[in-house]
Amino acid sequence: MPTENVTSPTTNVHNAPLHGEGDLRLAIVVSPDQSIGYLANTVATIAAGIGAVHPGIGNVTLTDSEGVSIMNSADRPVPILQADSAQMLTIAESAHKHSTGLTLVAFPEFARKLHSFKDYKDEFPQRSLSNEALSGVGLCGPAKAVKSLTGSLKLLR
Repeated sequence: MPTENVTSPTTNVHNAPLHGEGDLRLAIVVSPDQSIGYLANTVATIAAGIGAVHPGIGNVTLTDSEGVSIMNSADRPVPILQADSAQMLTIAESAHKHSTGLTLVAFPEFARKLHSFKDYKDEFPQRSLSNEALSGVGLCGPAKAVKSLTGSLKLLR
């Protein structure tokens, strides 16, 4: 009898818990030296990348008492932490070495100079992330792994 790849209502294709359940933690780390506009853009694009891989952290329709429906923003806290580029690079390299199901989304500074995803996609393989300055990184995965990589960082204020 053939088996089907069935996803339970509380996990997605990556077996990540959905809708506030389970052991899934998020963190976004950014350089505090960016302008407010660049900070907002960095956080937004990293969050979009994490959300694309883990759609279960959102994708819930909420309806108010007057019938106005919205999509939720996230089903768990998303701390925005601060670090310099070297610290973010260390986090990215350590996350890459984990075999614990961590999702890593990075925003290298060179990407800001490119104006289309095609250009970014073409440029990225020509570069080594370990040689690039980072504007931000995002992590999503088991709480213990995310905490171990970001636990010493301060909140962005």
